[in-house]
Amino acid sequence: MKFNSIPVILSVIILLSSCHTKNNDVPVVGFADAFEDATISQAKAGFMDALRENGFSEEKNTVKVIYRNAQGDIPALSQIMNYFISEKVDLIGTNTTLSTITALQRTKTIPVFMMVSPTPERMHINKDEKAPQNLFGAAEELAYIDTSFALMTKLVKPKNGKLAVGMIYNQSEPQSADALQKIKTLASKLYVRVEALPVNTSADAQLVTQSLLTKNIDAFFANPDNTVFASFETILKNCNQKNVPIFTSEAGLVKRGAVAAYGADIYQWGHQAGEQAAEFLKNKSTEGLKWEMVKIRKKVYNPEAAKKYNISIPDDFEAVN
Repeated sequence: MKFNSIPVILSVIILLSSCHTKNNDVPVVGFADAFEDATISQAKAGFMDALRENGFSEEKNTVKVIYRNAQGDIPALSQIMNYFISEKVDLIGTNTTLSTITALQRTKTIPVFMMVSPTPERMHINKDEKAPQNLFGAAEELAYIDTSFALMTKLVKPKNGKLAVGMIYNQSEPQSADALQKIKTLASKLYVRVEALPVNTSADAQLVTQSLLTKNIDAFFANPDNTVFASFETILKNCNQKNVPIFTSEAGLVKRGAVAAYGADIYQWGHQAGEQAAEFLKNKSTEGLKWEMVKIRKKVYNPEAAKKYNISIPDDFEAVN
């Protein structure tokens, strides 16, 4: 009886072995969001759609996606990356700056496809003026901020002769600190007074915004800052109560209540990174791939917000609801 059971046992082992081999043929993607946010989530949607359009779908079992959200917790983000590495993922999708930097700190070999992140130079991750060899995806520069910021000088009437613009920024975020310095330089040329206050976390956003609104500002500028993204509804509520319109360089924030923006389309940003990731999965090689600048930017406005503040928007801006 025991002898006769051996073929059965061997059959089970072979079956399990063949299943394991099949599963190994399915690529594994680790995707990390740094925090929960309605605008940022559009990048993830774009990334996953790009994979699906190129034949990599969880529904069809042609890819496995391990998704994690750090909820703004940096130690948790480190643990997420360590988990991805232990699971031997084929690539890592990183949504926002903190995810990208943390991934690159943890691995030098697994390809990292970034989105909603500034250039490697802005993230201060270049070595000998070169970006990490395993960094891909799409990044944005700060040049487009000039157009967004200057828009306020054309559309907002100052109360006291000189336009006053308020900002909050997280000084621990490289792109946020760089953006503030760029804006201050531009503001001096445009005869604009900038009032900027630091904020450490989204939990501090309400008190800091309320403090900023006591400084007699004419408009609020939502700069490319993850803390601003995460606390935007709080900022919007307080600004609306004081009749202060919000302008931004981030197109995704317009749908959430900002008046207007000229900046990257967040969904398309993620889609662009996803196209690169799909190419890697198809070829199983990073040859010919390199990180790129964002390709699609939009001029958009929120009709309801524009009406509230009686602001006439230029004809070349697209309405979003």
